[in-house]
Amino acid sequence: MFEDPAFWVFVAFVLFIAAAGRKILKLVVAGLDKRTAAIRSELDEAQRLRSEAQVLLVDYQRKTQDATREAAAIIAHARDEAARIGAEAQGDLEVTLARRREQAVEKIARAEASAVQEVRNAATDLALRVTRRLIAERLDPQRDTELVAAAIAEVGTKLH
Repeated sequence: MFEDPAFWVFVAFVLFIAAAGRKILKLVVAGLDKRTAAIRSELDEAQRLRSEAQVLLVDYQRKTQDATREAAAIIAHARDEAARIGAEAQGDLEVTLARRREQAVEKIARAEASAVQEVRNAATDLALRVTRRLIAERLDPQRDTELVAAAIAEVGTKLH
């Protein structure tokens, strides 16, 4: 067997494979180590990004809560302001209505006074017309002369 060249070829082949296998094994291990380092680096980067994302999430949640509180405060302020403006408008409306009511009462009083004056004027005109007619119907020329003479005599006594 030690003299057989096939045996020695086989031994040389096994030694070659062992030597080459060791180098190949070292290359494979080095490649795997590189790959492990790359994966570890990616995991570290992912962990860092996850931490940053959590910080950002907390920050955005806080900002959202702040914005919600601010919106609620703005809405409450707007409601208060609307109630104040409504009350103010109600007061203004009441003042305006009272003023218009007074103006209407005054206008009615003026119209009433004007109507009373018109009735008085109409009554005076009617009384004058009736008086003229009665005087014209009942006064004869002799009685007319007597009344004029009496009036002239009375004027003289009243002027002194």
